[in-house]
Amino acid sequence: MSRPARPQGPRLSISIRPHRLPMSDQGFTTRLVHADHRAQLEHGAIHQPIHPSTEYAYTDARELAAVFQGKAGYTYARQGTPTTASLEAKVTDMEHAQATVAFATGMAALNAIFFALLRQGDHLIASKYIFGNTNSLLMTLENFGVELSLVDATDAAQVEAAIRPDTRMVFVETIANPGTQIADLKAIGELCRARRLVYVVDSTLSSPYLAPGRDFGASLVVNSLSKHIGGHGNALGGAVTQTGLYDWSGFPHIYEQYRKGDPRGWGLLQIKKKGLRDMGGTLSSDVAHRIAAGAETMALRMDRICANALALARFLETHPQVSRVHYPGLASHPQHARATQWFGGRYGGLLGVELHDHVDVFDCLNRLRVAALATHLGDNRTLVLPAAHTIYYEMGPERRALMGIPDGFLRISVGIEDEADLIGDFARALDAVGA
Repeated sequence: MSRPARPQGPRLSISIRPHRLPMSDQGFTTRLVHADHRAQLEHGAIHQPIHPSTEYAYTDARELAAVFQGKAGYTYARQGTPTTASLEAKVTDMEHAQATVAFATGMAALNAIFFALLRQGDHLIASKYIFGNTNSLLMTLENFGVELSLVDATDAAQVEAAIRPDTRMVFVETIANPGTQIADLKAIGELCRARRLVYVVDSTLSSPYLAPGRDFGASLVVNSLSKHIGGHGNALGGAVTQTGLYDWSGFPHIYEQYRKGDPRGWGLLQIKKKGLRDMGGTLSSDVAHRIAAGAETMALRMDRICANALALARFLETHPQVSRVHYPGLASHPQHARATQWFGGRYGGLLGVELHDHVDVFDCLNRLRVAALATHLGDNRTLVLPAAHTIYYEMGPERRALMGIPDGFLRISVGIEDEADLIGDFARALDAVGA
């Protein structure tokens, strides 16, 4: 699948000393696997080394002061290291964007955006179909005086109807977790551009491999590095990427000390300073190294995951113990045509599966032998859990009903196992509970 060229113009000084990456006329995986050694690392290393140092010393006190005042460089590892900067440069390249800041988790990345940019009395519009922990964070924001409107973001008209004079931001996920609803991403992007609203797109379930957030007009793109980008279930991380499509000179909450240089970089600079320096949501160098190594095989893993997920979804849709399967690759999905157009015939690895009321969800899950009963997604292993009883339990039945999550709802994150083994595992479990 072809990708648009990266935007030209001055590079923003957010990812300190960004590593030189190959030109974007090469393919997704080629750019990733050759990024480090083409940056001419010391001793001819083909991977960016792990820099565990907490502090960075200078022989010239004036240079130290200059770095504190905005010059490219390193001071204290809480605000980044050469290893995290290398990972940030890779994510920026994946997203065809301008700059990235990495965080310890995806939730730390979201916290940094909301608490760095929003103030008491601001209005935030968000999709009502969002991840449970993100939903909890939005309720916390309300306690700090941010007013929230939850809308059906699959229809851009509902987003437009919710806009008020004090609206500052719109937040959506590319593919909703766990119901797989797909927001009207491009129309919302056009709306936010016309109304000068910050448009935040969480691309965790689609990943930049299926479609960069810039394609939808996003101002900021969030990725959970723990999921498809890292991919191996052995590292937590998150990232905020600035696409360069938003002019922050008109945004009222940028502090004066960050209003320097290209206005397209002001927002991410403030997110970095508040999220890393003030809040301490720092990604360590050794974890960044692990995520960067995992990212090299993302395209291979995603192709296998998407193929497995489509095959499993088609099988489950025909099983008599299943009442409904939510997966964008199925023609029955309400946004199937939208997903096909935007994601190039790949539909991600998450399935929402509703069992019939007479099926005991726990009995069914306990009969699985290949899929792991665990939370997480975007892993090499297939992971499954009863969504209403676990990650969405705290929401309560009314909020779950609003999101379309009944008690018999399974969230399945499909992995890279052999297709026949996966289908056979679910077939045996479902046949047994049916008998």
